Amino acid sequence: MSHPAISLRHARPDDSAKLQAILQSTYEDTWLPRLSPEAIAERQDTRSLNEYVARIGQDALLAEIDGEVLGMIYWNGDFIDAVHVLRAGRRRGIAGVLMDAAEDAMRKAGVQRARLETDTFNTGSQAFYLARGYVEMDRYPDLEWNSGFTTILYEKAL
Repeated sequence: MSHPAISLRHARPDDSAKLQAILQSTYEDTWLPRLSPEAIAERQDTRSLNEYVARIGQDALLAEIDGEVLGMIYWNGDFIDAVHVLRAGRRRGIAGVLMDAAEDAMRKAGVQRARLETDTFNTGSQAFYLARGYVEMDRYPDLEWNSGFTTILYEKAL
């Protein structure tokens, strides 16, 4: 069975709502079920989401299939800060295409090693990164979520 072509483009100013929807959706299906009520209460303020989207702006790379935005990636220097794919876009190769594009752009910019993080509960992401050649470099408390999570730092030679 063939899949429709995945196209990539940089986010435009009018994509803010799409970026927020992707981030909110992946928060709800990946993180929310694992957060304590206290951590959830702290995250109810949407200003941080709006500020993040405003900060990454047009530096985010979006993945579309048939004109529908289904995923995004954002990196800064050698650090891949965000890879998110909507549930409807998963298992369609979107994350791999986004990662290929980011790693290629990083190589072209002279970056020799890519870094990224995920948490220990996110075994799907861990398997994905390990299959792409990332190696675990460190583990430390995830202070962002106030949840007791442990973050894994991965690195890959480019």
